[in-house]
Amino acid sequence: MQEEIHELPVEVAGERLDKYIATRLPSVSRSFIQKLIDGDKVTVNNRAEKAGFKLSAGDRIIISIPEIDTTSLKAEPIPLDIIYEDSDLLVIDKPAGLTVHPAPGHPEHTLVNAVLSYFPELADSGGERLRPGIVHRLDKDTSGLVIVAKNRESLANLSEQFKSRSVTKNYLTLVKGHIKPETGLIEANLGRDKGNRKRMAITENGKEARTRYRVVTYYNNGYSLLEITLETGRTHQIRVHLAAIGFPVLGDTAYGIKSPFLTRQFLHANRIGFYLPSTGKYIEFQSELPDDLKQVLEKIA
Repeated sequence: MQEEIHELPVEVAGERLDKYIATRLPSVSRSFIQKLIDGDKVTVNNRAEKAGFKLSAGDRIIISIPEIDTTSLKAEPIPLDIIYEDSDLLVIDKPAGLTVHPAPGHPEHTLVNAVLSYFPELADSGGERLRPGIVHRLDKDTSGLVIVAKNRESLANLSEQFKSRSVTKNYLTLVKGHIKPETGLIEANLGRDKGNRKRMAITENGKEARTRYRVVTYYNNGYSLLEITLETGRTHQIRVHLAAIGFPVLGDTAYGIKSPFLTRQFLHANRIGFYLPSTGKYIEFQSELPDDLKQVLEKIA
């Protein structure tokens, strides 16, 4: 069986082995890390150590993650809101709370598992081994429109459209404060936060990131409903950019502010436009705000 190898150099002494790995491989669960350590799949300076082993600066960690074949992914009859389908792709309105694809230690209860139940051929559609057919993704607690490719040709075509930035990606978000001016462009490079690998941060050497916003509505009690257009698609881009200019996303506990009305961030992918792989015709789809976000707007109106 082939394995996925990660090498992690240690720069700061004193941290536990399991905690260090968790902060630097955020897609891997703590329980799965423990299984890897118990199974001698983690070495420090070529020696297997226990989870609580205290690291020293200069240590070299090697992690071997057994490969999971896409054919072993479990199909689950999770309901899907499919708003468009042809022979090449699906456009799905994803609910908040549903992760897009499996990760080591999290093989089930994702959008991919749901689509495999609806379309078993997805396993052969190409892409990364745990992300068959996935062209792009939304955070678990972000709702809205997601494209899933049904074959290798459409996956390549759509991936190139995202790479060339010819895909239209619009979001609706509610932020704290009355943002001025009413339209604007946020430009700030993004990279992993050195202090917490699960978070992103504005970094001088990060990847280019550009976010346009437009005020849809100002609310009297100090909120702004924004329409966001992404010119790049970096991890957590909207949330980090808006927090950086002082207008955090409501309900975003990582970068924004908690909400008495909401248990997830107010962020919804409401519009997506792209060129159909089969014909080259440009097409757009829209999604209304889900009920939980509508209720927030009613409470602050």
